[in-house]
Amino acid sequence: MSNERLRSALLARNLTVQSLADAIDVNPKTIERWITQGKVPYRRHQYATAAVLKVDVTTLWEDGKAVDTATDLAKAEIATVYPHRHTVPSGLWREMYSRAQQNLDVLVYSGLFLSEDPLFHDLVRAKVEAGAQVRILLGDPECSAVRQRGVDEGHGIMGGKIRNALLLYRPLLKSHPDVGFRLHDSTLYNSIYRSDDEMLVNPHVYGIGAYMAPVLHLRRLPGGGLFDTYANSIEHTWENARPLTDRDITGA
Repeated sequence: MSNERLRSALLARNLTVQSLADAIDVNPKTIERWITQGKVPYRRHQYATAAVLKVDVTTLWEDGKAVDTATDLAKAEIATVYPHRHTVPSGLWREMYSRAQQNLDVLVYSGLFLSEDPLFHDLVRAKVEAGAQVRILLGDPECSAVRQRGVDEGHGIMGGKIRNALLLYRPLLKSHPDVGFRLHDSTLYNSIYRSDDEMLVNPHVYGIGAYMAPVLHLRRLPGGGLFDTYANSIEHTWENARPLTDRDITGA
């Protein structure tokens, strides 16, 4: 039986059999057999393939041992769980972002606490100047998802919080236009703060503000899948978000 899940995962990543073979150092004919004949590769090749395709290994092969191992890897990717965002050590956000060499991402509705931190602004400037990709995604204050999140948190002022954040970011926008700012209209189920292969995930819980909700501290492991699930969410949201306009920045 052919493995259509593996074939589909290759197509989704716009990869060929040859490019996957090069990435994991196996013969392309071997991968063809995995696809056309449903051959199950060695465990190390399963996890290498899953890492390249950025999917959980159990998405590609249904193997009881693989399921157990994937579960263990997912657990291992969780470095710490904090019961509430306000219990996260105050310096952890900056410590994590200070380690970024390639990617510094913020996916939130307002993330007002970061916009209010001048040391975070300084860190962003330093990372952009060092060549890192910085992307800050805020909610579009006019969209229905933002209005609904404000209602869900019990205050209805989420749009105003986002406008305050944009106002605080204005000097950064003017001095460092290479910082990527976009507005999204997505329904967020988590606020995500990523620094290379490390991230903080703050789930959204109905009826309470994000500061009262838990936070997961994740670190990526090859083949783990949990980290990449959230990282992919950032990519999808960025692709569908819009650049800031002068009106967004000035409020006029």
